[in-house]
Amino acid sequence: MTLYLRVHPDDPQPRLIEQAAAALREGGVIAYPTDSYYALGCRVDSKEGQERIRVLRQLPREHDLSLLCRDLSELAQYGRVDDAAYRLLRRLTPGPYTFIMRATREVPRRLL
Repeated sequence: MTLYLRVHPDDPQPRLIEQAAAALREGGVIAYPTDSYYALGCRVDSKEGQERIRVLRQLPREHDLSLLCRDLSELAQYGRVDDAAYRLLRRLTPGPYTFIMRATREVPRRLL
């Protein structure tokens, strides 16, 4: 089932945010705006969601997927960040960048 939610960018409606979160908890995929285009996302632990993204984007199984972190403290949970990298990240974020780093053990094996 497709669900279209139009969330206000400055004053997001809690009811709509909860609907999107419920869809993610159930293995769903969402489309969300970035600074350059829309991206597809799912929960990091959702094998079903990751497979749906690969099918929708027609990606081979070997194609790497990005992890989106809410802030730098969450980033440290999934990526190894030394002091120099942390300073660079603080200087460049937020911004239109993708950072590639070594994964921690918290990243599911199928994403490595």
